[in-house]
Amino acid sequence: MVALARALSGPRLRWWTLAPALLALLLAALWFGQTRAANSGLMRVRLGGDRQSTRVVVELDRSARGELVSDDKDPSAVVLALSGVNASGERRGSGAGLVRDWRVDDGLGAVRIRFNVSRQVTVKRRFLLPPGDGVKVYRYVMDLEAREGAALPEPPQRGAAARQMVQALSVAPAKTGKRLVVIDAGHGGKDPGASGAAILEKTVTLAAARSLKAKLEKTGRYRVILTRSTDVFIPLPERVAVARRSGADLFISMHADSGTERSLHGASVYTLSERGADRAARKVMTGGDWLAGGSQLSGRDPQVNRILLDLTQRATQNRSSAFARVLLDRLDGRAPLLQKSHRDAGFVVLLAPDVPAVLLEMGFITNPQDEATLTDPVRRERLVDGVASAVDDYFESERRSSTLAALP
Repeated sequence: MVALARALSGPRLRWWTLAPALLALLLAALWFGQTRAANSGLMRVRLGGDRQSTRVVVELDRSARGELVSDDKDPSAVVLALSGVNASGERRGSGAGLVRDWRVDDGLGAVRIRFNVSRQVTVKRRFLLPPGDGVKVYRYVMDLEAREGAALPEPPQRGAAARQMVQALSVAPAKTGKRLVVIDAGHGGKDPGASGAAILEKTVTLAAARSLKAKLEKTGRYRVILTRSTDVFIPLPERVAVARRSGADLFISMHADSGTERSLHGASVYTLSERGADRAARKVMTGGDWLAGGSQLSGRDPQVNRILLDLTQRATQNRSSAFARVLLDRLDGRAPLLQKSHRDAGFVVLLAPDVPAVLLEMGFITNPQDEATLTDPVRRERLVDGVASAVDDYFESERRSSTLAALP
């Protein structure tokens, strides 16, 4: 810019005098335009739900207009076009709930996201959420609901092993004997967790875990393992390994939330995010670490193994979400709930591909009201009663599903 100003103010104006400055401006404009285009894109796709209703969240770094461009003659997919953006993040991913998988295709001034579905669906609502409440991105949300009696055929699978796995995972496995529940008291030892005005998170979680263990064992229907029963530090991978080695039917990690604002309060439940599921799959497929240990993927064909793993993960995520819904329903009225109470994340303790798992934030230890609930034995017992009731309802639902599936 200085060179250009001098050239324009000089006594003799020559094009070769302006050329270097003009070239610099042109290159800067091109760089700015490319940078802006690269940043004006689709960043991430998240999925959550079950085979009745599924929420699709498309994260963007700018506002965009969405339009359904699905072909009515092809009920196997929902296609969403987003104008004015490009694909700057992942271009394909595995499914969850009603969505089998998805992929991104670039178009003229837009991207198209094709969501392949396992059943015929109805798009109940679509809307764009601007950044806010601590979220820095735009979110285009689409809610899908299954149509009654509108199942689609399963896509072809590779090999007999994969077909057997599809059949085995279509319903919850029927088991005899007591169900095994692993309860994880968050933090411990050198890791205190969050701090309240009068208590540490590690103390609250241990008290709640012990109480839940006692309640479940008292029914005579469960075997229960605690990842820690005293104030000791257990690495996160080892907590998952305990659940996998023991063949757990359910894993519950208990925590107390914290926030920068003391007004934040209420319980919430986390299940595994799609990004977390991809991370777990990569670890299992590479083998040789804490997550791959004990894997049942013994096929010689890596592609078949990946299909088996995807099916296992999908079934596990569906069961985790099912328990999360029951859990929040049983906690409602026993403890205040966060406004958005069902969340997803890639927490290490949720990564086991074959054990349904949730992380329960029992409330905000940084909020006086929630801290009082967590530290008062009577009020904390009421919350734990809700968790125990949810465990009962979840396994009863699985038992009914298995019974129905076994009928001729």
